[in-house]
Amino acid sequence: MISVDTAFVFAGIACLLALSPGPDNLFVLFQSMFWGWRAGFMITLGLCTGLLWHTFIVTIGVAALIAASQTAFLVLKLVGAAYLLYMAWQAWRAPPVFASGETAPSRRSDLQFYRRGILMSATNPKLSIFFLAFLPQFARPEAGSITLQLLMLSAIFIVCALLVFNLVAAFSSFVGRYLKQSALAQQVLNKLAAVVFVGLAVKLATSSK
Repeated sequence: MISVDTAFVFAGIACLLALSPGPDNLFVLFQSMFWGWRAGFMITLGLCTGLLWHTFIVTIGVAALIAASQTAFLVLKLVGAAYLLYMAWQAWRAPPVFASGETAPSRRSDLQFYRRGILMSATNPKLSIFFLAFLPQFARPEAGSITLQLLMLSAIFIVCALLVFNLVAAFSSFVGRYLKQSALAQQVLNKLAAVVFVGLAVKLATSSK
C-alpha cells in the first residue's frame, strides 16, 4: 500500500501534468468548445479508459517491450499520428455549427465521442513508456506488492486526469457558447484546431523514446 503522503504528492504532480499542454487536453478543449461539455466529458471518459489499457500493459511489463522495440514503438506512434492528421482534416473542412440563423448539423453520439477518446489514448505509446518511467518512482518494495502500488498510483493518476480534463471541458464549453454566435470565429478556430492537430501529429511521429 502506498502512504497517504505519497498519494498526495503524486496526485499534485499528476494534476500539474494533466494541465500541461498535450494532445489529450488540447483535444478535449477544442472538441468541448465546438460540441459542448457533454462531448468533452465523454472524450475524457474515453481517454481515461485508454489509461486503463496503459496501466494494464505497464503492470504486466509489455511497456518495457515497447520501449525496447523500435518497430513496435514506430508502428504505434505512426498510428497515433495518422489519427491526429485525420482529426486535423476534419477540423479544417468543418463548417460552422450552431451559428446564428443557421440550422445545427446532426451531433455525434456520446459513444462516438467516447471512442474518439479511447483511440486518442490507446494509440499513444509514449503514455505507456511514461507510466513505466514515472509510476515506479513512487513505489517502494518495503510497502508491499509493487503491482498493487502501481495499480493504486494509476488509479490516482486517472482520477486526477478525469477531474482536470472535465474542468478544461467546462471552461471551453462556456467559451464556445459565445463563439457559436459567430461563423467567422468558428472558421478561425477550426483552422487553428487543424494546425494544432497537425503539429501534435508531427511531434508524435518524429519523437524519440
